[in-house]
Amino acid sequence: MRTTSFRLKPLVRVCLQVMLSVPAIYGIHGSAQAADAPAATSTAVAGNGMDKSVAPGDDFNRYANGGWEKTAVIPDSKIAVGIFDVLTEESDAKVLKIIEQSTKAEAGSAARKVGDFYQSYLNIEQINQRGLAPLQAEFESIAALKDKSALSAYLGKHLRADVDPINATNVFTENLFGLWVSQGLHDHSKYMPYLLQGGLGLPDREYYLSSNPKMAEIRKNYLEHIAAMLKLANVADAEQAAKRIFDLELKIAKGHANREATSDVMKADNTWSKTDFNKKAKGMDWDAYFSAAQLDGQASFIIWHPTALKASSALVAATPLATWQDYLRFHTVNQRVLVLPQAFFEQKFKLNSLMSGAKTPEPRWKYAVGATNNAIGEEIGKLYVAENFSPEAKARINGMVSNILAAFGERVQALKWMSPATKQEALAKIKSTYVGVGYPDKWRDYSGLTIDVNDAYGNRQRSEDFDYSRALAKFGQPVDVTEWCMNAQLVNAVNMPLQNAINFPAAYLQAPNFDLNASDATNYGALGATIGHEISHSFDNSGAMFDAKGELRNWWTKSDLAHFKASSKALIAQFNTYKPFPDLAVNGAQTLGENIADLAGLMAAFDAYRSSMKQKGQPVSKETDQEFFLAYANSWRGKMRDEYLRSVIVTNEHAPGQYRVLTVRNLDAWYDAFDVRAGQKLYLAPKDRVKVW
Repeated sequence: MRTTSFRLKPLVRVCLQVMLSVPAIYGIHGSAQAADAPAATSTAVAGNGMDKSVAPGDDFNRYANGGWEKTAVIPDSKIAVGIFDVLTEESDAKVLKIIEQSTKAEAGSAARKVGDFYQSYLNIEQINQRGLAPLQAEFESIAALKDKSALSAYLGKHLRADVDPINATNVFTENLFGLWVSQGLHDHSKYMPYLLQGGLGLPDREYYLSSNPKMAEIRKNYLEHIAAMLKLANVADAEQAAKRIFDLELKIAKGHANREATSDVMKADNTWSKTDFNKKAKGMDWDAYFSAAQLDGQASFIIWHPTALKASSALVAATPLATWQDYLRFHTVNQRVLVLPQAFFEQKFKLNSLMSGAKTPEPRWKYAVGATNNAIGEEIGKLYVAENFSPEAKARINGMVSNILAAFGERVQALKWMSPATKQEALAKIKSTYVGVGYPDKWRDYSGLTIDVNDAYGNRQRSEDFDYSRALAKFGQPVDVTEWCMNAQLVNAVNMPLQNAINFPAAYLQAPNFDLNASDATNYGALGATIGHEISHSFDNSGAMFDAKGELRNWWTKSDLAHFKASSKALIAQFNTYKPFPDLAVNGAQTLGENIADLAGLMAAFDAYRSSMKQKGQPVSKETDQEFFLAYANSWRGKMRDEYLRSVIVTNEHAPGQYRVLTVRNLDAWYDAFDVRAGQKLYLAPKDRVKVW
């Protein structure tokens, strides 16, 4: 995955590493501007960004990308630069053009809604003039809360949908919980409600609980940030209120599951009847909560984080109502900085700057584009693909998908350690996988969404309500496995094990990831490895627990599963050795699912590249193999600020890109292509090369 800021679904395994700019901190997608820096002048550095002063077997990332890294500069408004940031910049520029054209569309049309939403966010002068007026009704509702039943109802009314427990371990809302609606873990024909942990103002529980000095500094600044935001909102006794809010969030964090636990799908297999809540999670008035959340008609729920649900519910009862009211006021403004006066935005950027290392904000239009993409993105996507994704590209990529699925199937067939029964299940899963290339089969209808060009605050609220209503409308309807969770204009890709489905948005399928004129070695090394990665997510430590229907079921024999887990442990140990800071190493267990997908996906892509060359009667050589592996390494080309790199290691399920490049050391073909020998730093003896699939 290269982002976690989007409102995704549980069990979505996103292929791309977190490479976002400042807008991500504000709950919207933001671009990360970067152009490849000029190559260094040293003769050891090739014009394509390589650094040939180092042997491939000692540091393959530096060999492939070191020349670029030496001269790449992260702009003040960015937290990272790289290939994907360039693609995102290009996508944002194209989207901006589409949006600007939409401002001239017929009044009331879907296209005009796009233009009006964007203009309302762009008009900071009008937002400043309205001041605190948009907050008045919400603050009055908070002040009117008289008891814990009313508090429970308020929390239920503000429940939001379409959030992701694996890729975002905390729901960034004023609510304690988040809702996701998807097919049941054990019934692929029925939509079920999932409840997830949330309620923190910092990205993850580790920010509250870690003893690392860097985290302690962030906590100190976060406390100051809370007070500053309350002062801007004219809340009395802001410093004391801030302390109470932080103490409450600390208690909430202690009840949260960590990232490792939240990625364990077996721990998520908790179905509660509605009557169970008053017994298992005492403290909340659940009848009031579910009624206000419009969920009183649901007989049962899947509880992804039961310990968090119990702990947070107990806090509702144990914490004074006045503290909860302060908490709700703070989160109301903290999550709405883009639709409140500029001073709120500037204060939040101060905190973001400390956490990410970004020195200046992005231009206002980028935040407005990101918000519009989130609110009405598929309407933009229809126009985007018409202009930027050709039928020829779609056909070629579909061919690559077919080849890589076949290659993965052949790898399964060839596994000596896997029993015939397990192989049969795995092959059935491959055969039934839905792969969406470029854009969804059906576009979303936004006719029920009201947009006012003069009301940014209201537009934000109405778009959230629209998404929530859309999620609730799924109950009782047939499950749609072809539904997308990403916009076509997003530079990303995703696997959804519950749907047994994969999406590759059009914006990701651009050069240098894919080029109609590029060789098979290049296209399979870059895009093919990502296609393989997403396919492999169906067989990583989480995805492998789901069958061909997307149901949670152990389809493994006991010995096969033991072998799979043993191979996984070897990969954990390998990534645990990567240490970008003296006091911080990559967590191999936390990143296991992505590392398995990288490894298995790269192997399948390599086989498919070789097969494609053979089908076309083209010779395979040492040079074409080198081209394949270099394209893979180049696809991870990037550079992060140290502050952001630390955050990724602590909170993200992906290893940083420079270590994902090193996946190649497990492939025998890489050793042959680059003459890697024993004694070089990346060399692994054949018996130590991890092969999961």
